[in-house]
Amino acid sequence: MRSNSGRGLQPNVLGTFDTIVMAVAGSAPAYSLAATTAVLVASVGLAAPAALLYCAIPMLGIVLAYGRLGRLDANAGAAYSWVGRTLHPALGFLSGWALVVSATIFMVAGSLPAGAMTLALFDTGLANNTSLALLVGGGWFLIMLLVVLGGARLTVRAQLLLSGVELALLLMFVLAALAHHGAAVAFDWSWLGFGHFDGTSGFASGALVAAFYYWGWDVTSNLSEETRNSRRTAGLAALVGMGIVFLLFEAFTIAVNVILTEDQIMAGSANVLGILGEAIWPGVGGKLLIVAVMLSTVATLETTLIQVTRSLFAMGRDRTMPSALGRVHRTWNTPWVAITAVGFVAFALLAAASALGSVTEILSDAVTAISLQIAVYYGLAGIAAVVAYRTVMFRSPGDFFFGVLWPLLGALFMFWIFFESLSELTTTALTIGIGGLAAGLAPMIWYWRKGSSYYRPAKLDAARVPDGPRHEPYADSAAGRPGRPDRSDRAGESLSTDF
Repeated sequence: MRSNSGRGLQPNVLGTFDTIVMAVAGSAPAYSLAATTAVLVASVGLAAPAALLYCAIPMLGIVLAYGRLGRLDANAGAAYSWVGRTLHPALGFLSGWALVVSATIFMVAGSLPAGAMTLALFDTGLANNTSLALLVGGGWFLIMLLVVLGGARLTVRAQLLLSGVELALLLMFVLAALAHHGAAVAFDWSWLGFGHFDGTSGFASGALVAAFYYWGWDVTSNLSEETRNSRRTAGLAALVGMGIVFLLFEAFTIAVNVILTEDQIMAGSANVLGILGEAIWPGVGGKLLIVAVMLSTVATLETTLIQVTRSLFAMGRDRTMPSALGRVHRTWNTPWVAITAVGFVAFALLAAASALGSVTEILSDAVTAISLQIAVYYGLAGIAAVVAYRTVMFRSPGDFFFGVLWPLLGALFMFWIFFESLSELTTTALTIGIGGLAAGLAPMIWYWRKGSSYYRPAKLDAARVPDGPRHEPYADSAAGRPGRPDRSDRAGESLSTDF
């Protein structure tokens, strides 16, 4: 049998519509609202809509940074590659590591609500049984693991079904909320201002949680080596996906403020959307929104698996992690070793989580820990875009504003909320968030000393890599360097699944 060590990911599997679906699914609108609304309200109260608004503006700067960097280097590692080639390889590795750790932690933070929502469909009392919720959530995680292992075409078809039903249900309830009579609190435009924040640190805490809402759109960049015309498509899909989820987040957060009391929100915890649905449409509304949350959670487990396994694939290919992680399955064209490794680690964490506490405690600490890591690698990517485009920033107003200024402001905002919020976080969240990042120093130093070529990068500079047709994807996967495109299976090359 021929070795698979030289195979790369299969190109041209995803089209523009597919990639937009993945961007929306990555941010998981229903899941983010269900898992995070109670945490956000606990941080900022009625200012939740404002936190989402003022985090979206700098977050768009990071979306623009990803789009610009993707034009120069279509790489499954995304920020891991870009930051390493512009700032420093050590910072690049930590960017990739931050995504790997945050995504791995999310396997617990995502599987738990998936299990809880499934149980709530049958008996709302069972949803608070942490062990049972983890067991059912682990079943969903295993299904998604097998889907991701089956290839990008199967993955996107699953997303079309899951996210399509989810978005249809959410839009239906947005319209129902507008027509709803009766309110806990009358709508007030001040909810979109700064008046309800408890000082600067209160705003930073709210913005940190809001960053978790938006996290996930960057899956489009991790899929760039498998996307048709990815130099354009990945960035466009991320922008469209970000716009869609922002509107949904604002609509539902305002509806929660208006319709539910703070006590109802805190008591609902991860089932807050179910309570909102019951208030809007008694009898069946709660069940329908629970279905939306369940589908959203399962969908985002899939996109998160893609992000972490593609990042580990890029690291294995570059030999900054074990080279076996860079192996691609001969039939499915997926990084099967990385997928298997993530599966084992995730199930170990799920088993450990059963002893950590209630559903609410696990979600709250996981969300804030993940948010710290998101702020780090998004912030570094923003700075990387500034460095990559600094020599051409005055070529046009668009290059200066969209390629440098907005990404810079987005990066500075990410770093600010990271440092400003540290004093407000629990010891557990800090230990997971900072400790998880620090754990990456060991493999970084080990593989640096072993002489990985990743630590001697070719610099990424927009002046030397003009926008143009996308280069061939990596083919020499295990060698850690671009090679000649693998032609051995061209006869069976996939076409885009852009429906």
